[in-house]
Formats: sequence, C-alpha cells, structure tokens
Amino acid sequence: MALVVQKYGGSSVADIEAIRRVAKRVVATRKAGNTVVVVVSAMGDTTDDLLDQAAALTSTPPAREMDILLSAGERISMALLAMAIDELGVPARAYTGAQAGVLTDSKYGRASIVGVLPERVARAIQTGAVAIVAGFQGINEVEDVTTLGRGGSDTTAVALAAALNADVCEIYTDVDGLFTADPRIVPTARRVEALSSEETLELAAHGAKILHLRAVEYARRFGVPLHVRSSFSDKTGTWIYDATRPGAFVPPAAAERLNEVVAADIDAASAASAADAPSASSPAPGTTGAPALDGLSGRVVAPEGAAAPSSASVDAAHRHAITTRAKARPRPSAKEDHVEAPVISGIAHDRSQDKITLVGVPDIPGAAARIFAIVAGTDANIDMIVQDVSAEGTGLTNISFTCPDGDSASAREALEAAKEELGFRSLHFNPDIGKLSLVGAGMRSNPGVSARLFNALAETGVNIHMISTSEIRISVVVDDAVLDDAVRAVHTAFGLDADAAEAVVYGGTGR
Repeated sequence: MALVVQKYGGSSVADIEAIRRVAKRVVATRKAGNTVVVVVSAMGDTTDDLLDQAAALTSTPPAREMDILLSAGERISMALLAMAIDELGVPARAYTGAQAGVLTDSKYGRASIVGVLPERVARAIQTGAVAIVAGFQGINEVEDVTTLGRGGSDTTAVALAAALNADVCEIYTDVDGLFTADPRIVPTARRVEALSSEETLELAAHGAKILHLRAVEYARRFGVPLHVRSSFSDKTGTWIYDATRPGAFVPPAAAERLNEVVAADIDAASAASAADAPSASSPAPGTTGAPALDGLSGRVVAPEGAAAPSSASVDAAHRHAITTRAKARPRPSAKEDHVEAPVISGIAHDRSQDKITLVGVPDIPGAAARIFAIVAGTDANIDMIVQDVSAEGTGLTNISFTCPDGDSASAREALEAAKEELGFRSLHFNPDIGKLSLVGAGMRSNPGVSARLFNALAETGVNIHMISTSEIRISVVVDDAVLDDAVRAVHTAFGLDADAAEAVVYGGTGR
C-alpha cells in the first residue's frame, strides 16, 4: 500500500461536475489499496471574485483580513470534495491549513512554511479515511490565518508529502504533464516523460507555469517524488526526480518488465560487440515502446500505465546494464553523432518581467552592492543582471536587470530616490520584454549549443537584449512582440517538434 498525496488545481475543481470527477479519481485511488491525502485549490475564479469584492470596498485592505478572506476559497472546495467522496462510500475528512498543521511565518499574503505537524491528517488516514486539506494557507505563531502566495497549493501538497513520508506527490492539472514548450505557442510540442529536479527548477524559474518554483525546490530539498498529471485523462504525465540522489527516482515501470528489458539489453549489447552492430545506446530489436536503460545515465524511460519497481531493483539493474553495455559499446568515429550530445528538455518563456537599466553608474567597487541592496529593500526579486564594460576613459558603466512586473514599480521608485547617492546618470525602463530559456543537460560540455540558439533567433529576425547562462540553461531577453516567433524557431532548431497529431490544448493550472 502506497501513501499518495494528490493536489488538484482550480481548473480541476472548477464546478460541481468537476468536483464529482475528482472524487471518483480519489475513490479509485483509495480502492486500489492506497492511502490518500488530497490538497485542493479554490474553485475556478473564486479567488479572483473575492479580490474583486475586497477592491469594491477599499483600495488598501488590511493584509491580515485579506488572508482571512482569500483562505475561504479553499475551505469551500475542500468541504465540497469531502462530501462528494463520502457520497461514493469512502469516508473523508476536510481540514483547513491550520487544522492540518501547516505552520508559517507572519508575512501575510506571501507566507513561507516553517514547519508541518500533520497529526490530525495522520490520525484520519490511519482510520482509513481520505484526508482533504485546503491548500494555499496555514497558521502563524499568533494563530492568525496566513496565505502562501503564488504556488501555495502546490507547496502545501509537497510539504504534506514530505511530513507524511509519502511515496509520491501527484500534481493534477488540466494538461497531460510538462511539455517541451507551451503548446499554445508550439502546437507540435511534445510531453516529457521524465525530468530531473534541476531541469524542472530551471523551467519553472524561467516561465513554465505547470509547477511553481517553490514547490519544486521543496520537493528537491526533502526528496519528494513528483508526478504531474491531468485530472481530465488517465495518461501517465511527467515524473520529476532528483538526479543527485542515487535510486531516489523510480519511474513507472513494472519490476518484472524492467528485468526482462535489462536482460534483453544486455543480450543485445553482447551481440552488438560480436557482430559490429550499431551503438549499444540504440533500442534493442523488439523493444520499441518498452522501458529502456540509457547506457550513459542509467535513467529508465518507461511506458505509460506501468507500475513502479523497487528502488533497489532499479539500482542493481542500472549497475549491471551500464557495466555490460560500457564494455560492448563501439568507440564512435568522427562521423558519428557524439555520444554525449546535449539533451534539451524544453523551452520556457516568460512575459511577466520588466527590464530596468541604470546608465552611467560609477565603475567602482561596491557600486553594484549598493544598488541591489536598495532593490532588495523593496522585496523585489531579481532575475537576470548584465553589467557593461566600462566606457573607456569615463569610469562609468551601465547595469541592467530584470524583475517581475509586480516588483518593478517599487524598485524604480527606490532607485530614483537614491540617484544622487548612487551617482548614476539616468534610469531606463522597458516593460515590453520577454524571456526565452533553453533548458537541458550537457550544455557546458558541448560546443555549439549557444550558436545554434542564436542562429535560430537571427534567422527569425529576433534581436537579443540580454543573455544569461548556467550549466543547464541559456536565457535571452528579447522584445515581447517577437517572443512567440522566437519560441517556435528555437523549438524547431533543436528538433523538439512532435507530429501535429500529438499536439494538445494548453490551459491554466489553478493556484
């Protein structure tokens, strides 16, 4: 029996019929022999409606009272879902964030979780009931209700999964998992079966909206396996694993099926060595569509709908298969594809950022420190930063950075107020930018990735304003007006397109 935490977003519980559909899925999971804890967002547009009502009364609502108001949305959906599950013959108990033991700090509207003590949830599931928890909320040290801000329900689910030592945290949304790009822009984007937490963090940080950055960071920190799925279909979705933890990720493949395939791969590798067959990383004859072990990474790629093997069996299979295949693999010739070619996981884009440039900043030690200390004092989050080479003979430079559009006004105001202190000449503001990020493994060790990216943008007539890189990501800032064209061009340039028949409709994700 597995302990499963399921999170359902606002679109998944948008109305009564949607709640009934979710209830049936929860009951099916419970009757399959699993222990189930459910975290829900508010129904559909409930939160927006509550915000509108508050705005009709005051332009400056007290933060404490706003949290009390906004937490009502999840209380409604948790109670209705518990009733729907109970109607199907399975006992269910609904709990607010406070009742579920979600403890936070006192930053109303954007509180952070400081601990989880899920005693009542644990007692409920021990009796065989399904526990339904309101996402997006908790309680602080003075027993006030708090809300967690963006990504709050995802974070609630991951935090409960970590505290309960759950086997998996399933994030249900209205799409079939994570895709190589936003299918609204790239209709031929394809679903990714598995991603490392590092790749997922980069995608989430640079515009992918299916999972929030906070939830992925929490899952990685506490080793919680994530499974992103659609509440409107039975497709497998996308597994997110921690590549830094040996054996931590066990993708959905039946143990006996895995053993069969490993044996087949080993036999195929041995035959390849004797018969001068193609590279051992090619699929073995007759194994199309079955789980396959990559000879370099040992990662399992599994078919949809299969069950999970034990971590120990996967580790043993990995070691045996990798050792055998390493001995059998022919050395690549200069004409063959590089065996360590970069693996591009996907493309993220973000329109929610603004660009601020300080022109004529004194090029002296400590100048940047003072600038960003002032920005930090406004609680603005900084993403990309670029400093120009000092203009010859002037002792001055330019510093540009991007931040969320909701943070840019306070950052600009604070910098303008400190203009004399900081000594810069002028401040330029550009709200019409978009960010494109190419995410994948092997970028640092493979020449030509950035050249291919920049060439694809150049051929599409896209000018680049800023560039930022990491080991698994290259990000560029471009004009917002050409961002969609840029995403499509780069997606095609890196061979990520799927058949048009595989395209899906992209929707929102709830909270």
